[in-house]
Amino acid sequence: MTTIRDVAARAGVSVGLVSSVLNNSAPVSPALRRRVLQAVDDLGYVPHAVARSLKLGRTGTIGLVMPDITNPHFAALACIIEAACDEAGFMLTLCSTSDDHPKELRQLRLMQRQRVDGLVFIPGGPSEVDAALLNAAITAPAVMLDRTIAGLHADAVLLDNHQAAHILTAHLIAQGHTRIGLVAGRPDIRISRHREAGYRTALAAHGLAVDATLIGYGQFQEDGAHRAALALLDLPSPPTALVSTSNHTTVGIMRALAERHLACPAGISLVAIDDLPWSTGFAPRLTVAAQPFEAMGRTASTWLLDRILGRYRGAPRSSVHQPRLVVRGSVSHPPLAGAPGADAPGG
Repeated sequence: MTTIRDVAARAGVSVGLVSSVLNNSAPVSPALRRRVLQAVDDLGYVPHAVARSLKLGRTGTIGLVMPDITNPHFAALACIIEAACDEAGFMLTLCSTSDDHPKELRQLRLMQRQRVDGLVFIPGGPSEVDAALLNAAITAPAVMLDRTIAGLHADAVLLDNHQAAHILTAHLIAQGHTRIGLVAGRPDIRISRHREAGYRTALAAHGLAVDATLIGYGQFQEDGAHRAALALLDLPSPPTALVSTSNHTTVGIMRALAERHLACPAGISLVAIDDLPWSTGFAPRLTVAAQPFEAMGRTASTWLLDRILGRYRGAPRSSVHQPRLVVRGSVSHPPLAGAPGADAPGG
């Protein structure tokens, strides 16, 4: 059986240095780290997991609890976090909660029983829940990503959701739109309320009154957004532009536009929060408020590793990242009153 001494001999370094590399317990130069890891691969060395865990007081695993793994938004974040964990020598364990708070609590408690070294938590379900239950379920270092829970003792890495909706709405106003519809998410989730507030403040900043009939709630789900968009499009005086508040919402809206034979942007303009690879696959390409996924995922991973490895022991930190307006082809000036939309469906 290959031992740590065999690895040290193969790499031409001390046993202590091999241990430092494998356990992330001390700084090691990139060149020496590569040499040790190459020796590990060459010899097929596998540390004894239980003994290693007892010695370090760590299991080498990080948990990721998220609302919906099928959502490209969360999947993109998961990929970034997994890469950062792998780079640091940790394995990622992932759970999807389906936006169900009781299931979320069960998954968090399961992570605790599995003794994960740290936790990246993307809360699902209502934003106003009993934080005491969550704090009891999270005993390892934790960072909230994308969404927050008031009273939860954890670092937080967030998007400026108010600004994301604000810049999109302001862009539509700059193109001459005054009847702008919003397909919002779930009112019981804080990010949805912040995005709706950004839409409202952009209208107010340009002297436009908020028309409640132009706001629909799609629950951040494709089918819900499809129904909400149809209701807006079927109004006696429908909007000339729509703001989508998530990627699932965008897909639902595009279905509704196709069913009503509305081309984008000839018949109606569309903007969306979230820029994902398929956003450029639509015809026309979507104008979006892009989230800095890489920066957010890397910040969350770095902050969590800082706590796990003892590099930071201070009070909870918060980082709010700014969205970026990416102008493409899905917005034009509003169609003339009474002019029919083109008969080719958008998307």
